[in-house]
Amino acid sequence: MDFDIRIAHLFSALDDAQLQQVLRSSHRIDLDDGQSLFETGDPAQRFFLVTKGQIKLFRLSAEGKEKVIDIIQRGNTFAEALMFLEQGGYPVSASALGAARVISFDNHQFLSLLRESTETCFRLMGTMSQRLRGLIKEIDDLTLQSATARMAAMLLQHRADAGQECFSLHAPKGVLASRLSVKPETFSRILHNLSADGIIEVKGQEVRVQDEERLTELAHLESLIGLADLPCINPCPQTAPRG
Repeated sequence: MDFDIRIAHLFSALDDAQLQQVLRSSHRIDLDDGQSLFETGDPAQRFFLVTKGQIKLFRLSAEGKEKVIDIIQRGNTFAEALMFLEQGGYPVSASALGAARVISFDNHQFLSLLRESTETCFRLMGTMSQRLRGLIKEIDDLTLQSATARMAAMLLQHRADAGQECFSLHAPKGVLASRLSVKPETFSRILHNLSADGIIEVKGQEVRVQDEERLTELAHLESLIGLADLPCINPCPQTAPRG
């Protein structure tokens, strides 16, 4: 296998024998852009590790509108928590964002390994605790911050990941808008306003941060001071869905 699965926290505590035991029941799956990995309600018998590209987790409303729940990056696992639930089906759908590759693992096989290793159990608990803290922070952000603040935080994260002022958005703007719980037109409007105010420069999927200090202020202080006193910035709260 050309990918070391120990990169993922879920597997980092495995010894060589445990690693081979897990890999014996694994399968590599290559996906084209938009190809489905599983649908909501499919039997949740396996969990997954992204080794190439990105996987989009989403749900469809009764009206057929898509809500992006998460975008899973290379080196991250997903759907592993379902091993411990009596729920029989996946609660979301998953599809590829661009060409992607995942490794799937058998839930029952991995549970057998956990029963044999207390150390592995504690490492798994630590990983899930980290993910839970991330979800709690996201709930706080969605509740307390405006669409502009969430956008600013996302752009700062992209800038940090790239290690430079200029970077590419890692997914289509419509997908990112859904991830931030805003409408696509709101997403575009906020990008335009940030650009018009000289905070960023946007060319297609390319973004350049021109005033990192002001972008940081928006990300961290907007929920406290509001944006009414900041010229040329429109948070568009009236168009951002809240749930």
